[in-house]
Amino acid sequence: MGNEIVVDVSPKEVSIALLEDGKLVELQKEGKDETFAWGNIYIAKVKKIMPGLNACFVDIGHEKDAFLHYQDITAYFPSTQKYIRQVVSDRKHLYPISKASFNQTLAKESNISDAVKVGDLIMTQIIKEAISTKGPRLTCEISFPGRYLVLMPMGDKVSVSTKIKSSAERSRLKLIVESIKPRNFGVIVRTVAENRKAAELDEDMELLLKRWEKAITGIQQARKYPQLVHEETSRSVALIRDLFNPNFESIHVNDEATYEEIKNYVKFISQGSEDVVKLYKGGQPIFDHFLITKQIKSSFGRTVTYKHGAYLIIEQTEALCVIDVNSGNRMKNSEGQEANAMEVNLGAADEIARQLRLRDVGGIIVIDFIDMVDAENRRKLYERMQENMKGDRSKHNILPLSKFCLMQITRQRVRPVLNIDVEENCPSCFGTGKIKPSILFTDTLEEKIKSVKREQKINSFKLHVHPYVAAYINKGLFSLKWKWKLTYGMGVHIVADQSMAFLQYSFVDNSGNEIDVTEEKDFKYPTKKKESGR
Repeated sequence: MGNEIVVDVSPKEVSIALLEDGKLVELQKEGKDETFAWGNIYIAKVKKIMPGLNACFVDIGHEKDAFLHYQDITAYFPSTQKYIRQVVSDRKHLYPISKASFNQTLAKESNISDAVKVGDLIMTQIIKEAISTKGPRLTCEISFPGRYLVLMPMGDKVSVSTKIKSSAERSRLKLIVESIKPRNFGVIVRTVAENRKAAELDEDMELLLKRWEKAITGIQQARKYPQLVHEETSRSVALIRDLFNPNFESIHVNDEATYEEIKNYVKFISQGSEDVVKLYKGGQPIFDHFLITKQIKSSFGRTVTYKHGAYLIIEQTEALCVIDVNSGNRMKNSEGQEANAMEVNLGAADEIARQLRLRDVGGIIVIDFIDMVDAENRRKLYERMQENMKGDRSKHNILPLSKFCLMQITRQRVRPVLNIDVEENCPSCFGTGKIKPSILFTDTLEEKIKSVKREQKINSFKLHVHPYVAAYINKGLFSLKWKWKLTYGMGVHIVADQSMAFLQYSFVDNSGNEIDVTEEKDFKYPTKKKESGR
């Protein structure tokens, strides 16, 4: 089994799961109303200068101002500002970037006050999403990532990925890119460009230039500030852009519009590979069908178990993640304590590398492995972690184990840590500890079906329930399901949903929107009557 991507599109969010040999290694969730994402470009206003931090706060329309440090302002910044003023001053004719002059006039060691003033209009890009109480982080080094190239306006340098080792191939790619790139554009050649033809690179360059033209035209036509002028492609397409290769087995999508978007993109970047994109039409939720829901439930939370009863305890703070490795009730290795510790630690290294990608943990990570005396074993564990982290696309640095068997890792963070609460609140008692008799649960469901059908006038809908409850409803030749269908119409459909708690239920219409039927006020609990005094 190879690599697969499963995309679950719901009315509120898009969830994307990356599977390697059937195992969940990456999970991304994006709200449909999300507007402040990594890669978005704005024409924004400087709001406040902070000389002590050598930085400034910028208004990009977010509830919290974005942060721009002097180190994220390029040496070409004064020339860039001059070009932006020329663009904004003439709304009829766009001043071509090829005619502008970009000189390195800003010193590396200088002050933020020398570069910007309060009220200045600047072109800026999000490089780190808002996390906790902090607003987004910005850069003035604009970039447009493509399949093979990264286009950087207002520069002139061509760089080739260091992961391409062949000097002949590096020279070939550099010559091709220098021949096709316009003036005043820098380019980074990505690793996947290795052995690609000039025509493919040129096609990618043309696409990125169109994005640049759209962004700079947005700045020219902007009537108010701040203004979003370039929005990064949808996360599903962005993930496929970074990960896709011809060895992908399949990409499953449960929404037709998203399916067409992804299929067209795959067709564009790899002609003939579009057949790997498949539209899922099954009645079961797509994550349940591909056994992803169960993996999510077992992989998130404070405690994560792995091989033979060993487990991890993961504690996350705003800047630091601490992971404790425990052997649990695992049987001891017959070769002794050192061999037992080594086996548990190697299994932990495999699971921790997966957890860091899965949760998108960033910042400083400290891992407390089980103590090992042998320096050779500590070296093997360090090498194992390095090997496991090779597939991680985020920049990271791993330090060797200390004599206390502590390992430190730094990992790039561009968005909040994905934290899924796997502990379920009781949907029946709402935390009161009192519920209606469970034997009456199916009667409650029938009352809701009657309400949806006769009061809300919805003829066709799906009732999502826990798989055990679904099995009870479907049980028998003349099951409850068929009784309800005969009474309320054939539009009643029962869906076994693993994401549901045991006595939880949800009504969904044919458009995928949830029907509001469950309210706490439906549950009235008896109160004791006060006895009259004698």
